[in-house]
Amino acid sequence: MIGVTENLRKIRDLLAEAAAEAGRSPADVHLLAVSKKQPLEKIVAAADAGQCDFGENIVQEGIDKITKLAERALRWHFIGHLQSNKTRAVAEHFDWVHSVDKLKTARRLSEQRPESLGDLNVCIQVNIDEEDSKSGVPPADVAELASAVAALPRLRLRGLMCLPAIHDTFEEQRVPFARTRELAESLARDGLAMDTLSMGMSDDYRAAILEGATIVRIGTAVFGPRAT
Repeated sequence: MIGVTENLRKIRDLLAEAAAEAGRSPADVHLLAVSKKQPLEKIVAAADAGQCDFGENIVQEGIDKITKLAERALRWHFIGHLQSNKTRAVAEHFDWVHSVDKLKTARRLSEQRPESLGDLNVCIQVNIDEEDSKSGVPPADVAELASAVAALPRLRLRGLMCLPAIHDTFEEQRVPFARTRELAESLARDGLAMDTLSMGMSDDYRAAILEGATIVRIGTAVFGPRAT
């Protein structure tokens, strides 16, 4: 599909420009194409254009796509709230989980991850603005959870993920991303080696990249409107 291919080219250029603005290498900022509620043919078009990383937030929908595209060398990221009764399915099919916010969830993923698949990459979701309506661990509790997750077998703690509140100005957008980066830097000083900050979407990717985002999650700008 020409539309998806052209969209990807434009978005990659924008991410590269933002990385340059931040004094960073474009190679350090990765696009996660959020493919939830998108048809298979658009995902195939994106894969044909060189996109390897796709994000899903509905477990069964994601597994259906993973199964149908199993012959392709794609990486699948679970980015939604993860219920306890869905951890086995995620552990058995996905490559990444961005939304770990409870030790119980992490333990289940660890126990249920098949050894044949290698370690499951995980990020801890931080409720950086401490909003009652959002999932995620409060910033004050991140260090304790990160230490516990890092010690679990068959998991690899990669970093932090956040979904901040909507802010009106660019400078306001930067604040929660900066706080998330500072949390990650604090964990690194305590000996937790991590390489990922999953933060930023279509409306705030520049602010996120300026504050150190390594994975930016973008959906409709790649694929067009989602199916209802």
